[in-house]
Amino acid sequence: MDGYIRAYETKSGRIVWGFDALRDFETVNGIPAKGGSFSSTGATVVDGMMYINSGYSSMPGSVLPVFGVKP
Repeated sequence: MDGYIRAYETKSGRIVWGFDALRDFETVNGIPAKGGSFSSTGATVVDGMMYINSGYSSMPGSVLPVFGVKP
C-alpha cells in the first residue's frame, strides 16, 4: 500500500530488491502518470518480464511498470 514493491530472500526474509513507484513517471505516450499502491492485483510474469499495475483506481494516470532481469 506504500507504493514500494519488494522481493524477499526466502530463507532470511531480507529484502533483496525494491522499487519505489510513489512518484511521477515519464511515459512512452507522453501522458502524465503517477505511480502509487501495488494493492489492486498481483504481478504477471511472462518471458522473463514482470508487469504490475501501480496507482489508485480512484485517480487517473496509473502506470504499468515493466521489469526485466539484468544479464
